[in-house]
Amino acid sequence: MNILGVEDDPIARIVLESTLRKLGFNTRSASGSMEALAAIAKDRPQVIVSDWYMPEKDGLELCRTIRKSTGPYIYFILITSASADHNNREEAMAAGVDEFLTKPIDEFELRVRLRGAQRIMEYIERVTSLESVLPICSYCKKIRNDSNYWQQIESYVSTRTGAMFSHSVCPTCFDEKVKPQLAEQGIEIEYSDDEPTK
Repeated sequence: MNILGVEDDPIARIVLESTLRKLGFNTRSASGSMEALAAIAKDRPQVIVSDWYMPEKDGLELCRTIRKSTGPYIYFILITSASADHNNREEAMAAGVDEFLTKPIDEFELRVRLRGAQRIMEYIERVTSLESVLPICSYCKKIRNDSNYWQQIESYVSTRTGAMFSHSVCPTCFDEKVKPQLAEQGIEIEYSDDEPTK
């Protein structure tokens, strides 16, 4: 599992990175939110362990920015001070934080949270993999949805994404299906990219 540690204090950053490596994780670190965003764009870590209070953007702003982006889910662990109250934590959860650690970081507590993160990320990966395989009828091309109901592909995609469809005929189907039907009626039409022409 790839982890990005985000900490503006250089000594705390070294301690965090070495602890993560000691626990057996692939680790990279960033000194702040802007550096973290660049690292995310390049490496796309599965988990971020970030300090809350940092210059530029704090940990909450970093988490909000990540939640607005598209791409695979990133599990976010926020490092708080012991004085962080329930209201602060509720605000953090609303921003998209998954889990909390209190300073100074305890190695056991970090390991426990990362095990939980690993299970959740593996589950997300399995679900994503299952969703990427769509059962489709070889004959009519209907798709089976989650309720074991077969529906037209247009309806299935539209329900899940809101996409709208316009219908046309591809050149192969025009030559193999439409043209012979029209020829039976005595109509000769050639296909062009814009529309069939007489």
